Amino acid sequence: MGIGDMPLPKATSSLKGSARPFRAAVFRGMGILAPPLLTVVVFLWIGSTIDAYLLQPVTALARNALVWQMRDIRTEMDVSGPGKPVVDGQPYRRLEDGKYIPVYVYEWVRANQGAEPLPQTGLAYYQRYVETRYLRPWAVVPFFLSFFILFLYLLGKFMAAGIGRFFYGLFERFVFRIPLVRNVYAAVKQVSDFFFTERAVEFKRVVAVEYPRKGMWSVGFVTGEAFLDVRAAANEPVLSVLVATSPAPMTGFTAIVKKSEVVDLNITIDQALEFIISCGVVVPPHQLESMQADAKGLTPAAPGQGPAGPDGSPRADAEKAPAAPHEA
Repeated sequence: MGIGDMPLPKATSSLKGSARPFRAAVFRGMGILAPPLLTVVVFLWIGSTIDAYLLQPVTALARNALVWQMRDIRTEMDVSGPGKPVVDGQPYRRLEDGKYIPVYVYEWVRANQGAEPLPQTGLAYYQRYVETRYLRPWAVVPFFLSFFILFLYLLGKFMAAGIGRFFYGLFERFVFRIPLVRNVYAAVKQVSDFFFTERAVEFKRVVAVEYPRKGMWSVGFVTGEAFLDVRAAANEPVLSVLVATSPAPMTGFTAIVKKSEVVDLNITIDQALEFIISCGVVVPPHQLESMQADAKGLTPAAPGQGPAGPDGSPRADAEKAPAAPHEA
């Protein structure tokens, strides 16, 4: 027997066998940790985006406006007096750039500088003064959120009026004439309209239709009754069904289906959307229980019947079960 024909030691095979449970445990841990972690990441991304593109520009605009309104930076020719220069009873402090600012601004910035280095110019001193005294985060963030919500409310009321819709229509016509920008804007508008606007189309129930071929089913939403001409041609009631596409349920196509060819699904609209967005990964729990029962070869029996077999018929042991004795 050669060296290549020798069997592997038992220790090696046991290591291979123990690697699978370890890998399964690692993946199970990832499956448990991923949903809350990704949820936190999404909210952090939303917060950082709002902070970078809304909060910081608005704070900078407010800071510059306050600095422009209250700044008092003087040159050596504008101040006089021995020691600390004084103007109208207000003492001033000379900076490294040769300019003078009020002593109260200088002392406030030095007392609240924290770990940041001291500013070098009078304008930088006033910017730091405004930030540390009037634009502190614990006061700015609640005020900004309140103002932003009020702004959204007023914007919504304005757009609900006729003049608002007119100007919004002009804006969209202008945007849709710009190449490349119109494609991005149209995609973003579809997503935002789906989540943030009141839908003109109200879904009535969730159904399954055989599409794109027999034996292949797609999830759809019934939006109402269809055309009378189609009903007359089909010689039975027909329904308008919106067949959504994964993973973006705001897109899809409208189909007119015979009422007898749709299967009503025992799930809610939100559960159907989760199923479509997840590409079929997220299935409602009660539907999973039914599938597990089918996999075991047991079809849930109707009330008052015994357990069913794999073909849906009553099991033999259930048929032979003795009848309950009649009460006297």
